This record gives sequence, structure tokens and C-alpha cells, in this order.
Amino acid sequence: MKFSLAALVVVLALAHGSQAAQSPEVEKLAQYFQDLSAQLTSTTQELVRKIQSETFLEDGKAQLQQIQAKLAPLADNMQAQLKPLAENMQAQLKPLVDNVQAQMEDLFRKVMDQTKALGQ
Repeated sequence: MKFSLAALVVVLALAHGSQAAQSPEVEKLAQYFQDLSAQLTSTTQELVRKIQSETFLEDGKAQLQQIQAKLAPLADNMQAQLKPLAENMQAQLKPLVDNVQAQMEDLFRKVMDQTKALGQ
């Protein structure tokens, strides 16, 4: 019995010693899993942020397309209404512009003639 008790103590001491020897390996393994867990958490958070930003951009694009779809008929309508008005104004202003241009050309010609007369 003393022998078996001594053997048990020796076996326990060896087992404890082997666990103590494995302890750095277990610590390394535990550290590896902690690092892996931290990296997985970080990557997951980054992925969630990217998905949220892509969703935000897609929502923005969809809203802009809806606004564009609503504004396109209004813009076409405004253009259809303003085009005759612009053509009418252009028709009314063209004679005035032509008249001013003719007067400016006549004035320029007179100034040139007077400059020539002064030079002689």
C-alpha cells in the first residue's frame, strides 16, 4: 500500500510536471485563439461598416433616381413653355440688336474718318 501510494505520488508529480511543461504551449495556443478572436471581431465590424456604407450609398442612389424621375417631366414641361417665350424675345430683340450694331459701326466709321482727317 505504501508502494502504491508512493507510485501514485510519483505519477501525479510526473503528470503535474508534464502539465507544467505543456503550460507554455497551452498559453501560446490560448493566445493564438485570443488573437484570432480579436481579428475575427475586427474584420466582422469592418465588414458591417462597409455593408452599411454600401447600403447608404445604394439608398442615396435610389432616392436620387426617384427625384430625377419626378423632375424630368417638370423640366420637359418648363422647357416646352420657355422655348416659345425665348423665341419670341429673340424675335423682338433681333431688330434692336441689329440697329445698335449698325449705329456702332457707323460711329466707328466716323471716328476712323475723323482720326484720318486729324492725321493729315
